[in-house]
Amino acid sequence: MTGVDETASDGVGAASGARSAGPLLLGVRHHGPGSARAVRAALDAARPRTVLIEGPPEADALVPLAGDEAMRPPVALLAHAVDEPGRSAFWPLAEFSPEWVALRWAVEHQVPARFIDLPATHTLAWSKDGDTEPEAGAQQEDTEDSREDAGDAPGDIRVDPLAVLAETAGYDDPERWWEDVVEHRTAGGDAFAPFQGLEEAMAALREVYGCGGHDRDLVREAYMRLQVRAAQREFGDDVAVVCGAWHVPALRQKSTVTADKALLKGLPKVKAEMTWVPWTHRRLARASGYGAGIDSPGWYGHLFGAPDRPVERWMTRVAGLLRDEDRIVSSAHVIEAVRLAETLAAMRGRPLPGLSETTDAIRAVMCEGSDVPLELIRDRLVVGDVLGEVPEAAPAVPLQRDLDRIQRRLRLKPEALERELELDLRKENDAERSRLLHRLRLLGVAWGEPVASRGSTGTFRETWRLRWEPELAVRVAEAGVWGTTVLAAATAKAEADAVAAQGLADVTALAEHCLLAELPDALPVVMGVLADRAALDADVGHLAQALPALVRSLRYGDVRGTDTGALAEVAAGLAERVFVGLPPACVGLDADAADEMRRHVDAVHGALGLLGDAVTGMRPRWHGVLRVLSGRDTVPGVIRGRAVRLLLDDGELRQEDAARLMGLALSPGTPPADAAAWIEGFVGGGSGGGMLLVHDERLLGLVDTWLTGVPAAAFTDVLPLLRRTFSAYEPGVRRTLGELVRRGPGERQGVGTPGGGIPGFGDELDIERADAVVPVVRLLLGLDGTEDGAAGRGRPATDDLVGATG
Repeated sequence: MTGVDETASDGVGAASGARSAGPLLLGVRHHGPGSARAVRAALDAARPRTVLIEGPPEADALVPLAGDEAMRPPVALLAHAVDEPGRSAFWPLAEFSPEWVALRWAVEHQVPARFIDLPATHTLAWSKDGDTEPEAGAQQEDTEDSREDAGDAPGDIRVDPLAVLAETAGYDDPERWWEDVVEHRTAGGDAFAPFQGLEEAMAALREVYGCGGHDRDLVREAYMRLQVRAAQREFGDDVAVVCGAWHVPALRQKSTVTADKALLKGLPKVKAEMTWVPWTHRRLARASGYGAGIDSPGWYGHLFGAPDRPVERWMTRVAGLLRDEDRIVSSAHVIEAVRLAETLAAMRGRPLPGLSETTDAIRAVMCEGSDVPLELIRDRLVVGDVLGEVPEAAPAVPLQRDLDRIQRRLRLKPEALERELELDLRKENDAERSRLLHRLRLLGVAWGEPVASRGSTGTFRETWRLRWEPELAVRVAEAGVWGTTVLAAATAKAEADAVAAQGLADVTALAEHCLLAELPDALPVVMGVLADRAALDADVGHLAQALPALVRSLRYGDVRGTDTGALAEVAAGLAERVFVGLPPACVGLDADAADEMRRHVDAVHGALGLLGDAVTGMRPRWHGVLRVLSGRDTVPGVIRGRAVRLLLDDGELRQEDAARLMGLALSPGTPPADAAAWIEGFVGGGSGGGMLLVHDERLLGLVDTWLTGVPAAAFTDVLPLLRRTFSAYEPGVRRTLGELVRRGPGERQGVGTPGGGIPGFGDELDIERADAVVPVVRLLLGLDGTEDGAAGRGRPATDDLVGATG
């Protein structure tokens, strides 16, 4: 079934009550533990000679793997088109899925098991031909976005049989009705009884709604009938069929072979391959977008697996989770929560407490009425992060097998639960883990995402956020076209991406990725493309954007021991072109363009700071460019102010000269808007300008004098810019600046204080007090002791410290 049919139509279906002649039709709800238990009981009672299961026939060869000890659900059958691996579909199976129970029963009893739904070769072809609803069984999840119902004709009826039956029974919640009728049903009695009443109900619904708006169901059911007839010819009536309850009336109806074959005539086909892949409880949840999803896979798994007293065992699990999160939960809480859940069930007329009753009891007793812990319980237990496993014998593309080998060697196990991984690149195993994750990202397999490190900011540290999703198996299959190993595939993909890259920044980012992933064979190709693009690109903005990535790549190469000589040459050439083109590119810019160019100036300055001595002569040339920008009137004020600030920070400009340039920029002849932009460039943009004004009160006085002299008519124009500049400061900095301004210029200049100094500071440097902290500072910096240092030679130890730190 598809659409709504997939979500709920498969209630427990019908079989002939006393095993009348014909195949045993076991209608189920996909991923329903009640259906799963009933299927197992019915198969034990009937002992069929073969079991037919709704699913793609291409999976018949994979049936024996279901009995492998290494196979642990949830798992899924994955089908993908050979020529287009991204076109794929999944058939998920959990431990509590009736289809999985039937499969395991057949393997354990050495009974042939076959899948009888429409072959995946047709399902994938329908999607390829642009159909809005590729159908591959009620439990199928298609990976294409086209699976939405947007393409349905306006008159289509979308029936939800489970909702219709629940409403008929007087329930407003289909899930609660399902729990009361099926999940809370006690064992014992007629093994075939659960499959009787709902066949009649489904038959009545099919009479009213037909195929429920899913015309493709008619094709699928025709194929199923043909497969059932073939099994009957081979095994007689000792045939059991496990399928969605919605299909049972269609399989029961009389139809000719000719009519069924006519429905299948002319179906499109593609070549398809199939294998088992791990699945997760989270992807079984309806909230993930899975059509046949359920609201609470973790809860259903608990109901299926608990041997007895499911409510008591559930409350114990919840208490354990909350205790792990440092919440106080005692045995008395568990006992009281169980009692409350049972009381609520009795008051609501339910046979046993369901998920709603247990949740209400947990909220009241263990969570003190708060919904915040309930979110944790829902995420970890009600839904859950269980990740299945498949045996090594399962078919896989060579790239997947190579990835499996690397994961085992690096002890990097895929997990459904999101976690952070700290890597120290100085350790070989961590460095290899980093290379693997970067190579997979290059291939589009987003198993890990780099995040900012909380501990160290050094280049030898990396932090990754890892989470394995089932769809990544499809991404690996797609990436298999690039090579049979992770290294070969990443190399080929990088070379192809370099040739296809549109902009210079894309190529520089790719070069950075190649270094991070350590792809030595791809780097020459990328560098060749980079050199060609850099030579042809005359846009200074593009060049300035590309330079930081190149410089970062040089640093990564140093940490990882990579030869980055060619990269240094390209970086030097790029920097030279920025130096030549930046001054003219800064002329005649509007406010937005000037602000963007200021960010480029910051990026280039930071990149050259990281470059250090890797390329000689870069810093002096850059300082010359900044001097040109700071003194050219045709350059926007925000860029001139930032150039002055950068020169001051690098020690290339004395404070007296900076004050003089500020005075010129804030002179009465300068338009207020341009002066405000100069201030923003000098002390704004998160550059620590607030502390500069706090410690250099001459500059603060210039700003204060200019601001008080701005004409009233122009003040409202410059106010937004000034507010943006000063609002970026820390609250403590703003408070200190306010105090300094409140004192007035007299006090700020030391009037009324001994020696004319700043209040709270001495007249001169206290050498003895400064020397007292030198040993601690030297220890922090990793310098040698001071026994034979400056103090032993009769001069302040601070002199040696300043010399040692440059």
